[in-house]
Amino acid sequence: MSKKSQTVQDCLDYTLFSWAKQGGLNPIDAVRADGVYVYDRDGKEYLDFSSQLMNVNIGHGNKRIANAVTEQMNKLSFVFPGMATDVRADLGKKLAQITPGNLKKSFFTLGGAEAIENAIKIARMYTGKHKIITHYRSYHGATYGAISAGGDPRKFPIDSQSVPNMIHVENPYAYRCPWGTKSIEECGEMALSSLERVIKFENPDSIAAIIMEGESGSSGCIKYPPFYLKKVKSLCEKYEILLIDDEVMSGFGRTGKMFAIEHHGIAPDILCVAKGLTSGYLPLGATIVSDKIAKYFDTNPLVVGLTYSAHAVSCAAALENLKIIEEEKMVEKAAQMGVYVEQKVNELKKNHPSIGDFRNTGLLGCIELVKNKQTKEPTTPWNASADEMEPTNRMAAKIRELGMFTFVRWNWIFIAPPLLITKEEIDKGMAIISEAISIADEYCN
Repeated sequence: MSKKSQTVQDCLDYTLFSWAKQGGLNPIDAVRADGVYVYDRDGKEYLDFSSQLMNVNIGHGNKRIANAVTEQMNKLSFVFPGMATDVRADLGKKLAQITPGNLKKSFFTLGGAEAIENAIKIARMYTGKHKIITHYRSYHGATYGAISAGGDPRKFPIDSQSVPNMIHVENPYAYRCPWGTKSIEECGEMALSSLERVIKFENPDSIAAIIMEGESGSSGCIKYPPFYLKKVKSLCEKYEILLIDDEVMSGFGRTGKMFAIEHHGIAPDILCVAKGLTSGYLPLGATIVSDKIAKYFDTNPLVVGLTYSAHAVSCAAALENLKIIEEEKMVEKAAQMGVYVEQKVNELKKNHPSIGDFRNTGLLGCIELVKNKQTKEPTTPWNASADEMEPTNRMAAKIRELGMFTFVRWNWIFIAPPLLITKEEIDKGMAIISEAISIADEYCN
């Protein structure tokens, strides 16, 4: 048995893989990564067109992170979270400086789901209220509280025991507007009216927070109407509800701003981050609260805790990662390359009848594929059964065959490469996507 097949077989025999039945898996046997490429044991390169899970913002193999981590480990790797460290102080101060509004203090977690979990806990403790409102088309993580808060169908197998008091509302999904409107602005107004009705139906005095993604991600990159989040914030203020901004996927330059909510000119009460905080080099997340919320806990116990909160080595990775993002002007690069991606997709639209819509902000985008542009029947339906997945499976296989990795889900192909990507690399990726979309064209009617 070859070394490659032995490695893959051992992973299959002794480890469990996410979101999949375990039989029949054939994972890429990854051995190294550099820049925008991942390489398997045979030397085949895969253009990483979704930054793995939209988290490797600075690209792979950056030696500055390795050096920063090694230096920190030589000083101090771990102390319990009740101790102070230089690197914890420096990272907390840096996040207070770069986040919008009066966000001040960070509680450090190991990832995005834990950041959401603790945001919910903090909101409930601070307000004395219990209900949480989120979008149906959203994903906030896979722990019980986070997956209950989201509307993603991956929660269905376990939702008989979901966390209570999670209320869901429709998104302003203009391409498939739930209210049948003809413009993104009209759809947004209807969504806001619906949200306010739900707030009233559920009793504003019982609602602790509204959680919304800074920019929609794995639910289809659904674009907010330009006024939407600003008016959501106004509703929060009107009814004394906290606004929690989930920037786990959209933060740290991904959308052409340091945080996606900056596109909307508002600041949340609580900001949740992870992924791009360390660009995936080490696990780390944060729940960042406003100075007003922070002050409340000066005299009231903050009843949250994690063994690895503020882990010194992860904090060192984050600090160096943020320096790289700033020094190499990756936020600006994401904005520029996003414009180029949009130009390339517009060219694809001329040749592919299956492209129904493209929604993009910076380098967080999604092509939506349909069988018919008039009816908007999806190439693969939302939450498709196994026997409905043929088009998606064929496209994903073609993309892998042609040497690319990206997130393909139902009738969506995501475009979210590392922020250092070049036009030439985008051209290469779009050529591969074009071949994959030719498969979707076969299903058009």
